Amino acid sequence: MAAAKGDGAVGELELQAAIGFNGHVPCGLICHPDWEHILYPLGCTVVIQHLDTKKQSFLHGHANNVSRVVVSRDGMVMVWDVSKREAVCGSPASPRSAGNANVVMCSSCRDEMFVTAGNFTIRVWELDTATKKIHPSECYAGQLRRITVCVQMTDDDDDFYLGTTSGDVLKVNTSSKVVTACGPQKKKFSMGVTALLLPKTGGLIVGTGEGTVALCTGSGFQVKKRMRVEGAVASLTCRGRDDQFFIGTNKGQMYRSAYATFKEELVAVCHTEAVNDIVFPEGHSDLFVTCSTNDIRVWYTPERLERLRITVPNVTCHAVEVTRDGMVIVSVECRGEQTLQCLALVGQDVQGVKDQGLKAERFLLLPAQGKEVRIWNTGEKTQKLREVLKEHRGAVSCIKINKNDKEGVTASLDGTCVIWDLVRYVRKQMILDNTLFKCVCYHPGEYQIITSGTDRKIVYWEVLDGSAIREVQGSLSSSINGMDITSDGASFVTGECVVGAGERRSY
Repeated sequence: MAAAKGDGAVGELELQAAIGFNGHVPCGLICHPDWEHILYPLGCTVVIQHLDTKKQSFLHGHANNVSRVVVSRDGMVMVWDVSKREAVCGSPASPRSAGNANVVMCSSCRDEMFVTAGNFTIRVWELDTATKKIHPSECYAGQLRRITVCVQMTDDDDDFYLGTTSGDVLKVNTSSKVVTACGPQKKKFSMGVTALLLPKTGGLIVGTGEGTVALCTGSGFQVKKRMRVEGAVASLTCRGRDDQFFIGTNKGQMYRSAYATFKEELVAVCHTEAVNDIVFPEGHSDLFVTCSTNDIRVWYTPERLERLRITVPNVTCHAVEVTRDGMVIVSVECRGEQTLQCLALVGQDVQGVKDQGLKAERFLLLPAQGKEVRIWNTGEKTQKLREVLKEHRGAVSCIKINKNDKEGVTASLDGTCVIWDLVRYVRKQMILDNTLFKCVCYHPGEYQIITSGTDRKIVYWEVLDGSAIREVQGSLSSSINGMDITSDGASFVTGECVVGAGERRSY
């Protein structure tokens, strides 16, 4: 993160590393022609990673998630002049009697030829640069009617292969425009063929929707070798120099394998659903904990590797916290019932909670209705409700506790922040404002709190009497949903649609 500017202006945040892989992007994992790097989209960013050193660099510019766009939604195929950044010509991607085209593949030898395929359509296209027109030729498939989801073309452009939702592979000759082979005939691939790869060593590597990766040979596409990966195969890409290839799945897994051994090696992992919360153990920046649907994971920051995974099927974890000694992880999860169950000492209760406070053997937890704050005593195998604090009329969005565990603050969507006495379990101060509070945090000196919410303003409040000290504009576009402050109180970080860093001044 870049340091904030001395004049109080917001400093820019520089992305240092990315953990994760979006396996839902078709053919989103690509080996660079230099054989030293791989590229893949992750959110709005394209990640370029060195295969040996793991060093990452990033391409920015998109305002939304990067996805593979093959044919426009209006059913047209367009040819573009990249140097001039203008369209050369266009044509309907498929005949009216067929469905939409799903994939496109350019020739390796000629710029004037490419193929498209999709729902019951296979076409070979020729570009006439003089007249700026493209001419399609329908490929003859006989009685075969297939939906194509992936395509690969040989280096000499004599043939191309199509993977179908029916679980078989079609081989088409580019000269005759005729399907010359289809297989396997007896035992097709379960859940369809989702990715293809033509290795330099020969044969055809097939990835399927059930997670099978198979090496096929011959005109009947007989399976000679196979392996199994987690999730549907979305990408296959080769690294020619070392006779390696990479596999990407829709479960966020990235694998590496050699052609000779055909054994999978896990390279990268990530959550398969949205990450709902993240926390660093107190005093440690080399480890952090994340939570999502079905699991909680512990990551090692310097190497960006997963060190621990706690899996609970069919459970969504909404918030996570770590005790001060770093020995216990506590999470807020939802099973559809208001119960507390133990998972390495885990409290489970509410859906929709954003944050929770945790100190030693006591922590605050939100109930299903979200308006109350419950204090629990926790043991090794038991949790006992100790007190219920009732002041808020709306859902509680954030909870923080001070260092001596005797005071806490809660922010709510009803426009109030309440400072609590956690010894006598009574309200000390209530802060009212015309906003839906989303986040709150203590200044390290604990004589001030900082709040923000849907009004996009960051406000400093005095803990003693609840009076407002200072107000600044935190965002120009959207509500501020998260906030934290450095241990010296010099800077704070806010989270919205984008993340910003600001310099704090004492008042």
